[in-house]
Parts: sequence; C-alpha cells; structure tokens
Amino acid sequence: MLTDVEVTELERFANQIRIETLKELGHLGFGHIGGAMSIIELLAVLYGKVMRVDPKNPKWKDRDWLVISKGHSGPSLYATLALKGFFPKDWLYTLNRGGTNLPSHCDRNLTPGVDMSTGALGQGISTGMGIAMGLKMDKKKNYVYIIIGDGESQEGQVWEAALFGGNANLDNLIVFVDYNRQQLDGYVDNINSLGDLSKKWEEFGWHTQEVDGHNVNDIYTAIQMAKQVKNRSHVIILHTIKGKGCNFAEGVELNHHMHFTEEQVANAIKELEKKFPEKAGDPA
Repeated sequence: MLTDVEVTELERFANQIRIETLKELGHLGFGHIGGAMSIIELLAVLYGKVMRVDPKNPKWKDRDWLVISKGHSGPSLYATLALKGFFPKDWLYTLNRGGTNLPSHCDRNLTPGVDMSTGALGQGISTGMGIAMGLKMDKKKNYVYIIIGDGESQEGQVWEAALFGGNANLDNLIVFVDYNRQQLDGYVDNINSLGDLSKKWEEFGWHTQEVDGHNVNDIYTAIQMAKQVKNRSHVIILHTIKGKGCNFAEGVELNHHMHFTEEQVANAIKELEKKFPEKAGDPA
C-alpha cells in the first residue's frame, strides 16, 4: 500500500500526463483520445513507482518491458516517456506528422522507450508473452507488463495467448485489461459482450484481480499482490472510463477517435490544472 504522500505524487503525475497528452493531441486536432485517457493512472503507477527503466539507456538489458497491445493509445505513453526524460517534450508536438518519431501507433524503431511495435489488435499480447518467456528462459529478473483493450479482447488471438499463458505459468508477466466498456464504434456489450471477463481469465488458468483503474493505490497494491503469487501468469482487470479526465471526451459514446478544437483542448487543460495548481507543470 502506498503512503498518502506517494498517492498524491502519483495522482499529480497522472494529471500531468493527461495535460501533456491533451497538448500533444490538441496540436494535431484529432486522435485516439478515449483509450489514451483511460490508461493514464496505470502509466503513472508503472513509470512513477513500479518499472525499472533508465531514460538515458532505453535499451538497458535489465529494464522492465511494457507492451501496449492497444497501440493506438500511444499518445499517452509518449507523454509519459517525455515527462520521464526519454526524449525532449517538444517531440510531442510532432505526433503523427511527416518525419516524426511519434507515429499514431507505437513503433519500437522510432520512439525511445517503446519496447514493442503495436497497433494490429491482438498481436501485442502474443509478442509480449514471447518476451516474458524468453526472459524466463534466460533466467532474467525483468518483468513484462502488457496492456490490452476490452474491444481488443474480441480478437481470437487474445484468447490463444491467454490459453498459452495459463499453461506457461509466466510469473514475470502481468497483463492489464483496460475495461472501459467502449470500443471504436460503440459500447462493448452492444457489439460483442465479453461476459464475465474475470471468470474467463480464471478458467484459462491465470491469477486474476479486478480493481478501479483510476485509483493509483489500488493499481499499485494489485501489482504487488501479483508479484507474491509464484508460478502463475497474472492479469489485472482495470475498471476504467474511456476519455477519463477530458471534459469533452468523457461520457461520449463515440470517443475512440475524435476531432476537437483548440478551445476545447484549452478548456480541458484549464480544468485539469485546477487539481494541482501549485505544481501543474512538474513531472513526477
């Protein structure tokens, strides 16, 4: 469990990730804002408290790995990496433009700190699981963290990977499901319901937990609990809100990819800056 001070610092970090993500997308005028916003507390916990990384040496062999299988959420990862010093913050204003190092979907060959190229839904969990198995075979202590979406969980490849992972017992692997209940063209339950998602993962042999995906203490505690369970692959289902913290996207049904104005972005940032006015511009 985190102290009150640690919780506040991680919440502040998450708030700043949101602000920088909005600036980044706002400079472009459109983008995958819904799913980028829903994983921000998780990114704050991973990069603010959990993962072993070195911004000066992104390919450090002893680092922990993050694979965002829902690769369209790259903008929030880019904002996080910039705040941690993996690359200059002004790169954020080149998002998805010609010659950029920050494409719409994650690309390990372009962006320092991105461990795996993703975007074709379903593939990230397979490649991430392969990384975890390779590290196990080499007797490495690195952890591998994978983020998948709930809409993505309609892909057959996800469940092939889940079946394999349940049998492989990769205790160096934690998969997070961003369960925001929305996908590209509507609500998950109206398109292809996932049913009892926790029970499904349990039936596939995984150590399974469910938490509030916007509560940094709950996320951190679940990660620590997972690490105490040996010889099991782990999944943490995050109950989230798509577009969380963005006042023009949160609560909107079709917020997977949106166009927005400079005024909308400025107003959203202004609301976020009210939360931590004394340090609104400071990274964790």
